[in-house]
Order: sequence, then structure tokens, then C-alpha cells
Amino acid sequence: MSRRVVVTGLGVMSPNGTGKNTFWENTCNGVSGVKRISSFDASALSCQIAGEVQDLDPSEYFSEADLKKLPRAVPLAIAASKEALDDADIDLKQFDEDDFENLGVIVGTGGAGFDFSEKQFAIYFSGKKNKISPYAISNSLVGMLSSEISIYFGLQGRSHVISNGCTSSTDAIGYAFNTIRSGQENWLLTGGVEACVTPAMMCGFERMRVNPTNFNNEPDRGSRPFNRDREGFVLSEGSWMMVIEELEHAKQRGAKIYGEVLGYGSTCDAYHRVAIMPDGKQSTRALRVALKDARINKEQVDYINFHGTSTIINDKVETLAVKNAFNSFADKIPVSSTKSMVGHPQGASGGLGVTVSLLSLHHNFLTPTINQENPDPACDLDYVSNEGRENKLDIAISNCISFGSKNSALVLGKFSG
Repeated sequence: MSRRVVVTGLGVMSPNGTGKNTFWENTCNGVSGVKRISSFDASALSCQIAGEVQDLDPSEYFSEADLKKLPRAVPLAIAASKEALDDADIDLKQFDEDDFENLGVIVGTGGAGFDFSEKQFAIYFSGKKNKISPYAISNSLVGMLSSEISIYFGLQGRSHVISNGCTSSTDAIGYAFNTIRSGQENWLLTGGVEACVTPAMMCGFERMRVNPTNFNNEPDRGSRPFNRDREGFVLSEGSWMMVIEELEHAKQRGAKIYGEVLGYGSTCDAYHRVAIMPDGKQSTRALRVALKDARINKEQVDYINFHGTSTIINDKVETLAVKNAFNSFADKIPVSSTKSMVGHPQGASGGLGVTVSLLSLHHNFLTPTINQENPDPACDLDYVSNEGRENKLDIAISNCISFGSKNSALVLGKFSG
């Protein structure tokens, strides 16, 4: 019999609030963290807005000398991981050697070192190759992210990165879940991190024509999933980390429990590098696989946290996938897109969705999809438009869709003892 897996700690660094409590309050109240880009001069770009974490102080975690060697994703990950560990009441000062060897890291990210790599390329192509950092290679590898987390906290268990586009952290949490329920580990630090608001990344997405261009003077209105006039996703950064552990292990140490991970499903359209299959067939199947894995009937689902990027095709296909997966019951399930307030943090999307879903279950509250002003007739579910609401919740799903035709979903439940 497989073991039960619960979530005992949460940590957040988000554009609309740092720290779990501030993030949750702002998300419940529909507070947007999307603003004009402040980290570099974006005046030459058509889209000049993004979701940036405003109050990260990297010097709390690293010396000035160390910060010169690290991409921005690392302090974001460390800050969220520290809160998650503290929230789970894990005191590393009390650890012995076995404890450090038995706690590992599985984190999801799309790229992690984007900003560092861009700067190194700029130095090289300006003809100053002798100024290239000796860490240029190591920081360009996504695997460095979990290594940096492990090194910072001294965690000597497995240290893995899942890099799978926008489903990265959904898959990382799913991998961590399967690792614990199969008996390989008792607890893990997992979640998602992304720091991709950089000049080249913004320019690349601009070339793909997937960013909004008409909201530079009203940035908080730029991310508008399910609207007829949506133009695309608002790029963002952030980190949403969590401690997950085997139920009896959590009980033995008296840990509080936010909720339970019940099932995981993942599929591939095998269709296109960046476009998703218009019929949503494999996204539908990912939801069905996750429900089957969780042994949950579709009628039991109380809420779905949508990928909800605000792109024309994604919102339509995701809506269609839910309709196909839940049939006539789809109209009865509230769904919402936290990205309407945060923007799209790429590989950290699953960490964001799971965090919101768990807090929604914990507090019996549905967070809103803001900017619902001009509904698209093709997007006709209950999107919890503009205002959150109290609602008894027992089962939630966090859903993600990615470049490369990937689809992943996690089923989460209120802890029932």
C-alpha cells in the first residue's frame, strides 16, 4: 500500500507579496503585482510590464562577493525555501548527520540562470573575454539551482532539478510526491523558482508575439485571462517552495498539515515546440490520469487552479480540456487564474498553483481571477471573476500546460486525519 504524503511548510517570494501570509492576503483581495519593469531599461520593448519581486534583499542570504557569482533565481529560491523550512518547524541547528543526509531537494525551473548567462554573453561578444566569470558555465546549467539550495542549508539527500518548461515545478512536486509515497524518502523540499524577467527573454517572447503591448500605462490590467481582449501573458518571476513529507513522519514530529497530495498526471501532445494541441485531448487526459491516480471521482473536485496564462489559445484549450474531463460537471467547478495577479512565472507556475490550491483548501476560500471585464464566449466557466469568495473545499487541482506540448496536473486534498 502506498504511503500518504502531506504538505507541512510553505514559502513564497511573489510579485504580489513576499512571505506566505502577505501573498495569501493580497491574492485573496485581488492585488496585482504586475508593474512597469524596473530591473532594466525596457523602453525599447513593445511590452514594458512584468511581475517582479520587489522586496527581495539578497544580502540577507549572501555576501556581496557571493552575489556576483550567482543568478537571481538562487536568492529567490533560498528566501522561499527558508520560509518553507521555518514554517514546517524544521530547525536545522538541531539536525544530526543522518538528518542532513535524509532531507533532499527536488525543484522545478525553466532556466534559473537566465540573467547570469545573458550578462556573460554580453561580456564575451563585447570582446572582453578575460572578464568572463569562472562561474559562467556552472551557472548556465539548470542543475545548479538545487545544488545551491542544498549547499546553503547543508542538505545532503538527493538534489534534483526538473526543467520541463511551464510544467517544471508541477512535475518536480509530482516527482517528489512519488518518491515519498513509494518509500524512498520521508520528506523533501520541493517547489518552483524562476527569474526570467531579462532583456533577452522579453525580446524573445516579443518576437513570438505572446506578450501584451497595450497595457504599459496600466500594468495591473495587462494579465487578463479569459477576456476577449487578452493579448498574451505577462512574464514574471518568483519562488514558491514547500516541505512535503510522509504522513506518519509528519505526525511523529507534531507538524501542522496544510493538505495532502493525492495524485499526479502528466502527458504530452507530441505536437509542436511552442503551440498546444487545439483539441486539448492530452491536457484532458493529464487531468483524468491525475484523478485516477488520486482515486478521486470528477464529481468530488471543488476547485481548479488554472494555468490561465492569458494567451488566446491557452485559455481556450484549457477551458475545453476541463469541459472534456468533467463533462456536464465542469460548469459546477469554480476555477481561477492566479496569474491574473502575478503574471506568468514560467517553470515556477506549478509551485504557484499548488501553493494557492493548498491555502484555498486550508482556508475554504476561492481566490479571484481579476481583470474580468470583457468575457470571451469560448471561455465560459466559473472563473471566480474579480472577487474571491468563501467556499467549502475538500479537493483541488493545480493544472499546468507547457511549451513542448506538455501537460501536468496535481490533485490535492484537505487533510482528514
